[in-house]
Amino acid sequence: MRITNLKIENFKRFTDLSIEQIPESAKLVLLIGSNGSGKSSVFDAFDWLKKNVYHFSVGPGKKDYYQKKAEIDPSVKVILSDGVTIHKKDFAKEIDNYRFIGRSSNRIVPHITNQYNPEEIVKDTDAPKSYIENDTRFTNDVYSYIQQINNALREPVFSGRSADTYQIFQDFIAPLNTSLLTILGEEGRTTIQIAEFEDAGPQKNAKLIFKKGESKINYDLLSHGEKQIVILLLNFIVRRKYYEDAIIFIDEMDCHLNTSIQYRLLEEIVTKWIPDSAQLWTASHALGFIDYANKSEQAAIIDFDLLDFDLPQVLFPQPKSSLEVYEIAIPKVVLFELMKDRKLVVCENQNDEYYNLLLLPDTIFVGVKDARDVFLHIKRDARYHSVRDRDFLSDEEIKRIREEYPNHHILEYYDFENYLYHPDNIAEIAPEGFSIEKYIEEISAQKKLKLNRKILPALMASRLTYEEFKTNPKFKDKEVETIVADLESDDLERFYKYFDMKEQFDKSILAPFNLKKEDLVRTNWFKQQIQQIINP
Repeated sequence: MRITNLKIENFKRFTDLSIEQIPESAKLVLLIGSNGSGKSSVFDAFDWLKKNVYHFSVGPGKKDYYQKKAEIDPSVKVILSDGVTIHKKDFAKEIDNYRFIGRSSNRIVPHITNQYNPEEIVKDTDAPKSYIENDTRFTNDVYSYIQQINNALREPVFSGRSADTYQIFQDFIAPLNTSLLTILGEEGRTTIQIAEFEDAGPQKNAKLIFKKGESKINYDLLSHGEKQIVILLLNFIVRRKYYEDAIIFIDEMDCHLNTSIQYRLLEEIVTKWIPDSAQLWTASHALGFIDYANKSEQAAIIDFDLLDFDLPQVLFPQPKSSLEVYEIAIPKVVLFELMKDRKLVVCENQNDEYYNLLLLPDTIFVGVKDARDVFLHIKRDARYHSVRDRDFLSDEEIKRIREEYPNHHILEYYDFENYLYHPDNIAEIAPEGFSIEKYIEEISAQKKLKLNRKILPALMASRLTYEEFKTNPKFKDKEVETIVADLESDDLERFYKYFDMKEQFDKSILAPFNLKKEDLVRTNWFKQQIQQIINP
């Protein structure tokens, strides 16, 4: 059970929020954003999906907690990776057959008490009433853990058999201790390990005893961070079978942990304790969590920063290797200090993956959303460099923009693909049977065919959107005659500047050569062209 799309309307902070195109491969969805950005509204939406009508018929203010506007019912819709849609838009509807299991923030760690009911684990009835309340189900996890070990030890006795203590160790003790070593460090003398437990009595709480070096330490005496890790791990150990085919959501589970431990904690939970049939959603400002999610192929990052709650908002997973996601955890001044000997070049979409294959000296390319986002980085912080597609910018417009923003580099051709599929670039690879003359003739023929029907209409519409023109209208030419004249020319180097090889060119002529982007960006021609733009 994995979510690929989520839509919430009139719910908590949001009038209309959509999260779309979450990859089916995402076992982890990490929500990032500043305090008050609305991340917890997503967890409340999951919680609302699983609650039945009784929850909303008792107690004052239950409906007000979820509704943004009192006269409109809230709506939550999720689309799963198998195409199934789950939609709840009133308080009476119950959602059956789908498991949404959540924990509130792990900031406050509970004591172990003797108020427990392990049967609540099966139906998740020990969950907090809402996700602003403390999560106290750790006591049930402790008693269930102890009970499982006791049952495994005692059950064989009634059959005249000996308990298989090694198997019991492998089933209950080793998994917890192995994860503790992985997360806290491989040095046993400085890492806590579960050593023993004490059963509860009528006037006595159960105890978990840990070993650290030669010392034995009661759970209550562990550090705050150690307690948080134990609470999370024990929860997954005890309840893992109930997490199969479920959406698991945990609000902020990273407090009081250093960066490397944050990274290892999230990695251990995602790779070892979240079933492959499930998906974990969590929120964090923590650098270690963001770093893991940014590097993992099993993770998607959703950025909630700077959203207008009153307008429709559509969010998508952040591009991998984007440094923007780290700004929640690291101030820009620190980021540039870490990269002080390197040039940070923001580029459009996911082209950073290919630009970085050039291995330009002391240069790192970072993908951002689009050309507007590229320019805004330069506008806000001159320490960045950028490279953006030319689109329909004239030579004079580029000159004026570059005079004011010298770090804002603009491609000589329409877009990134114009470099990949330039005749000279393909000629350097020299695929068998390739004729550069026939290829240029095909490009020219397609340009002529599409000029009046597609290219010129796109020219006028596209130029209305450029952020550079909105920032300074003086950058913009009054007329577009020079661009039109170049497009009408038969000279490849004139019209190719404005002919979109990504969208307007039918690449059927190249299909027999099985050209890959990874190979096309590694030519000397391509590298020289990009170097001349980045280092003019």
